Amino acid sequence: MSAMNYREQIENIKKDGRYRRLRAISGAQGPELIVDGRKAICLCSNNYLGLAGHPALAEAQARAARELGVGAGASRLISGNMDIHARLEERIAHFKGIERVLLFSSGYQANVGVISALVGRGDFIYSDQFNHASIVDGARLSRAEIRVYPHRDTEALERMIAGDDSKGRKLIVTDSVFSMDGDLAPLDAIVKIKNRHGAMLMIDEAHATGVMGTGGKGLAVEMGCAGEIDVTMGTLGKALGGFGAFVGGSAQLVDYLINTARSFIFTTALPPSLAASALAAFDVIEAEPQRIKRLLQNVKILRKGMQKLGLNVPQGETPIIPLIIGDERKTMDICERLLDRGIFVQGIRPPTVPPDASRLRITVMSRHTKEHLERAIEAFKSLRSVIAE
Repeated sequence: MSAMNYREQIENIKKDGRYRRLRAISGAQGPELIVDGRKAICLCSNNYLGLAGHPALAEAQARAARELGVGAGASRLISGNMDIHARLEERIAHFKGIERVLLFSSGYQANVGVISALVGRGDFIYSDQFNHASIVDGARLSRAEIRVYPHRDTEALERMIAGDDSKGRKLIVTDSVFSMDGDLAPLDAIVKIKNRHGAMLMIDEAHATGVMGTGGKGLAVEMGCAGEIDVTMGTLGKALGGFGAFVGGSAQLVDYLINTARSFIFTTALPPSLAASALAAFDVIEAEPQRIKRLLQNVKILRKGMQKLGLNVPQGETPIIPLIIGDERKTMDICERLLDRGIFVQGIRPPTVPPDASRLRITVMSRHTKEHLERAIEAFKSLRSVIAE
């Protein structure tokens, strides 16, 4: 067997218009960045509340590093289970109104580990068409039968689940806020389906935690169905500004995951400094509710401004605003033109999104000023004819 020809494979990726490269970002994460040596307004970060650069988080992290070291040294089941991990899990459980929570090193590891622990051969997974890649990969690793239902189509979901009369376990998995479209899962309807058919329901609140619901407690809280969710995943690296993830549910669920989720068992524990910064983030969210209010106000300003330009952006309330372009090369050309105008927005192409659905994934932060948003709208206005071609 010959070795892979990397150059040839890379050339094929370029021909398809799907070549990716790393941008050089200088300075702290905030509403403005230095991108490839150029100052630009950042409209592509998941740092929704602007906490990645908050001094309280930085101080908490530095203090914990001085006192507790920079690493946990081992997995939680060996010698890495530190007091600060337990404190953070208790804080998150209280924040989300969940009986118990378990920390993971990332949202990807959480989804992959939890899904593959909950179901296996002979079981069924029902997954929304636009679920995050980590959910897709977790479903594949589980070796359960996978049923993909059309995006947000609860009637199709019900038909699928009703048609599977096997005695196997049934798990419905969905993002609550979809990462590329910014729209919302119909959790209230899905809860009714899972109850009628004796299924489990797992939701990914990565893009809802800290943003949606009272005090940023998530979409399930906003929709009034949090008590009906069997498994909730959320991240610490988006609105909360740091790094890591959590999975919550019953105490029995968490005990089960400690013993079965391979991505928890075989991973070094979250560094204590990152746990400290997450604790500080929850303090800030509770002490400064205006951050969420300002974020949602900024979302309205930018979304309405783009709609007034005649740009095809959907209605919505989340900080994720998709501008569908279609063609991969055109998407990246517009991305570069925006950067030339001081606006940093990343183009998103397949396989992250479906073919012919390449887009600019525009995201808003609470720290964006009115001037930032006006400059962004002006930049889009200058490219309106190119976008419409």
